[in-house]
Amino acid sequence: MSVPVRAGPSSWRRAATLVLAAGWTRPVPAAASRPQPPAEGFRVLLLQRSASQGFLPGAQVFPGGVLEAADRSTDWLRLFAPHHGPPRFGLGRAPPQRAAFPVLPNVRPGAVDEDAAALPDDIAFRICAIRETFEEAGVLLLRPRDPRPPNQAPGCALAPPPALADWRARVRRDPRHFLSLCAQLDCTPDIWALHDWSVWITPFSRPGGRRFETTFFLCCLNEPPPVFPDLVEVVDCQIEDPGCFWVVIKGCSPFLDHEVDYQKLNSAMNDFYNSLCQDIEIKPLKLEEGQVCVVYCQELKCWCRAVIKSIVSSADHYLAECFLVDFARYIPVKSRK
Repeated sequence: MSVPVRAGPSSWRRAATLVLAAGWTRPVPAAASRPQPPAEGFRVLLLQRSASQGFLPGAQVFPGGVLEAADRSTDWLRLFAPHHGPPRFGLGRAPPQRAAFPVLPNVRPGAVDEDAAALPDDIAFRICAIRETFEEAGVLLLRPRDPRPPNQAPGCALAPPPALADWRARVRRDPRHFLSLCAQLDCTPDIWALHDWSVWITPFSRPGGRRFETTFFLCCLNEPPPVFPDLVEVVDCQIEDPGCFWVVIKGCSPFLDHEVDYQKLNSAMNDFYNSLCQDIEIKPLKLEEGQVCVVYCQELKCWCRAVIKSIVSSADHYLAECFLVDFARYIPVKSRK
C-alpha cells in the first residue's frame, strides 16, 4: 500500500534521464604493451553541469530534467496519429508494475497535467528525456512520422535543426515549443529507441531541499552524435569509455561529496596497479568508515573502487560493508586483522 510522504522542505519532483550509448571502434595501437580492450564497443555521453546550478553544481551527469506538463499534453496525440496512439503507442508490452513506494506529493502546482486524458507516464517520461537531451546537448532524437512499425535496430540522431540556439532558447522558456519543433520537422520523438533502465530516488542523506524521483532510460545509437552543450546548464561534454564514468555516482552516493575523495580513490587504484599485489583483501589495511579503497569482489572476479560504509570486527578478521563505486552496489568484504 502506498502512503503519502509528508510535504515539507523537501520538494519531490518527477524527472527523466537518458543514458545515451553509441557504437565506437577503438583505434588499434602500433604496439600494445598491455592487454587492450575489445576493438569494438560503445561509449557513453556525460555532460558537465555549470558550477552555478543549484542541484549537483559542476557534476558529470547524464542529460535529463524535470517532467513538465507539456510532456504529457494531449496535443502530442495529433503528432503521433494516425500511425501510433494510446495506450502503448507501439511500444509493445507494458513494463512490470513498480514495487510499492510512498506516493511523492507534487508540490509544484501546475508542473504536471493530471488530466486523465493526458499521455501516460511511460510516454511522457520518454518525451521529457528526449526534450531535455535536446535542450542540454543539442542532440535531436526524432523519427520521421511513418506508418511502418518501429524496429529494434539502434537509433540515430537527426542533424541539428537550423537556428539551433534559437530553438533551444524557446524550448527552455516554454517546453511546449518542443512540440512545435517536432511538428515543423514532421517528426515525432523517437520514444521507441528508449528502453527502461532504472528509477532513482534522491537519497534523504543528501543535504539540500530538492528531491527527485528520476526514471532512467537507455538509448543506443550506431555512432556518436554531434553534441553542442547549451553553455547555460551544461558547460562541457564527454563521449568516453563507460569505465571512466564512475564519477557519475557522485550524485548518488552520500559518501563521495568532495573532490578529495575522488583523488584518494584514484590514488588507491593506481597504487594497486603499480604494486601488482596479488593478495585478495582490502587495500589499504587500515579500515575506517568512509575510507576510499580498492577491494576484490569474488562475484565479479575483479578489483573495484569502493567506499567502506560500516565495519564489524571479530577476533581474527574485519567484515566491511563496501559500496562499489563503478557498479553502484554494496558487498561484504572480509579482511584479516
